[in-house]
Amino acid sequence: MGTILLVGIGGFLGANARYLLDQWVTNRWPMFFPWGTFIINLSGSFILGFFMAFAEQRPWISRETRLLFAVGFVGAYTTFSTYTYQSLRLAQNGQMALAALYVVASVMLGLIAVFAGFALGNSM
Repeated sequence: MGTILLVGIGGFLGANARYLLDQWVTNRWPMFFPWGTFIINLSGSFILGFFMAFAEQRPWISRETRLLFAVGFVGAYTTFSTYTYQSLRLAQNGQMALAALYVVASVMLGLIAVFAGFALGNSM
């Protein structure tokens, strides 16, 4: 139960950080482009990449800290960061074709899924 609580606390903080940053950006920049989400996705990817590389070299960073921050906070801040990190790891492990498939399929099928969900939601 402690693990779930740690991920939940991190998730609470990450989701609120996402909301607050998105509101801050939206109030300052014109919305012809989704700047808030764009900045969140890029910063989340950078933060996750930095933290995972940093933690990999430092065994004193506990599993619990990794769960709290990487899974909880950054996972709630943006799931895009997890997607980009997993894509990188596939490529680093020499699985270039699988990495490319994952990137392209995630984007294309994600667009199809959001379109289908949108269409279904509008039809009800």
